[in-house]
Amino acid sequence: MRILEQRLHADPSRVVLRPFHLGWQGGAGGGSRAARLVQDVLSLGEAEAAEEYARVLHDFEERHWQTEQLFEERYDEVRDALDLEDAAIPQVRRRLIGAYFCHEYTYAAAALMNPSIVPHPDQSGMMDGAVRFVMSLRAVGEGHISSIVFREGLAHEDGSFQLWPQSAFATAMLPDSAAPPAGDQAVMLHRHAESSLSNSVIFPVTEQQRGGLEDLRLVRFDHGGGDYEWIGTYTAYSGSSIRSELLRTRDFRHFRLEPILGRAGRNKGMALFPQAIDGGYAMVGRQDGKNLFLLRSDRLDCWDDDGVLLMEPKFPWEFVQIGNCGSPILTEHGWLLLTHGVGAMRKYALGCALLDRDDPAKVIARSKVPLLTAIDADRYGYVPNVVYTCGALMVGESLLVPYGISDSAVGFATIEVADILKLME
Repeated sequence: MRILEQRLHADPSRVVLRPFHLGWQGGAGGGSRAARLVQDVLSLGEAEAAEEYARVLHDFEERHWQTEQLFEERYDEVRDALDLEDAAIPQVRRRLIGAYFCHEYTYAAAALMNPSIVPHPDQSGMMDGAVRFVMSLRAVGEGHISSIVFREGLAHEDGSFQLWPQSAFATAMLPDSAAPPAGDQAVMLHRHAESSLSNSVIFPVTEQQRGGLEDLRLVRFDHGGGDYEWIGTYTAYSGSSIRSELLRTRDFRHFRLEPILGRAGRNKGMALFPQAIDGGYAMVGRQDGKNLFLLRSDRLDCWDDDGVLLMEPKFPWEFVQIGNCGSPILTEHGWLLLTHGVGAMRKYALGCALLDRDDPAKVIARSKVPLLTAIDADRYGYVPNVVYTCGALMVGESLLVPYGISDSAVGFATIEVADILKLME
């Protein structure tokens, strides 16, 4: 593989304004504590309240986008949760209350890792084989909470690429409904109409997700007839349990997050094929923690199938376990599946396999040696000796592969499909 120079790193300067809950996801949170906090603000004299609010704006207004509007919106949530009578509360005091129920969160201060990449919904104006793309990344911030962030860019057949710039401001995706989801209900989110995708963050919004949204594997799914939907599988971590869930969107403006029902949903690392197989859906997953399985279902949201064994560890660099590295990619030779293997000293490496186009349960070939492994400076990070990706992009006859480096940063590599085939047996 040809390793490219560009790297993405954790960045504590990337902050977003978020609701501050006295109790996690408890509306305004904390009941009497929240009510007491509101009363403390209301007890301030008019001049004192104005002075305190001016101090807040001085400290935070230039660090966020539409800061005062966000304070107003947060106040509205607090008002509704505490059933406040706000007719006599002046605007400055309302915004000050909102500020007390907000905080800054550095969503990518600890790590940026495990990217996935897909064609962008908008391919207008592309020439000479160039592909506009959306890349998702796992961002890790305070408390080791993982969220989903995005970067947009342009990839070329010669292996080069450009990322679109980010602004100084980031915004959190917003739930369509203020009511917290119940049980296994789907959650609908949207990004602010004036915020770009590269400056938007998806944070945990349910109890099951409260520990983080991990390792999104995106794929552009072809429903047929030019009807595309972008679907991702990710791990929802509660802090004590995991569950696989789906992210679904058609425009990267509106998103649906929903649990995967059935036995297969109890595991992590599921990757969806980009089109129907034999009239149904198919995924690759690691159902026993060690081997790869092929799963089938007639519903996207329910996978009640333990699957059939697809691959077991075969070579020393994958003896501990193997897993997929994103959705299979259709080539003229068959389904190209990037894999990862774990060997001695828990060292991760990237490999690949070729599955039969008509019967993906049949493995045609697989790599005897890794495509990529951590060496030199890339061995050092939050979790050392790890390279990992959640998906690659076909550009002409080559792959653009963004990959996580020791759970700390993101690198990029490119390789011709013909060269991948030569590595397999």
